[in-house]
Amino acid sequence: MELDFNSPKPIYLQMVDEVKKALARGELSPGDKIPSHKERAHISKVNPNTVQRAYQEMEREGLTETLRGQGTFIKNDPTLLVQIRSEMAQAAVKNFIEEMRGLGIEPEETERILRSQLYKGNEGG
Repeated sequence: MELDFNSPKPIYLQMVDEVKKALARGELSPGDKIPSHKERAHISKVNPNTVQRAYQEMEREGLTETLRGQGTFIKNDPTLLVQIRSEMAQAAVKNFIEEMRGLGIEPEETERILRSQLYKGNEGG
């Protein structure tokens, strides 16, 4: 798990994002157990309170569930992966568009650039 301690984004939210990315990439699956608060704090070299906040946020978002005496698990919900991928894709596109606007690039040019890059790998040479 890569955390950026210089990022303006809070560490606990970075931790939530990393779990979502791991799910999207197939590194985690619904029903998987995730490390305890203490283990995650040790692995990530952060305060256990930060981990607790991340885990609370994941539970609040419906990403995880804690079973008393058993640990914290990725919620076993078949729609979870589709939902997370959709949210992450929309966020990535939104960030891309904001960056292009920030560069003063018109929507038509943004679309042309996107299409040229999107299909670049499919041209066979």
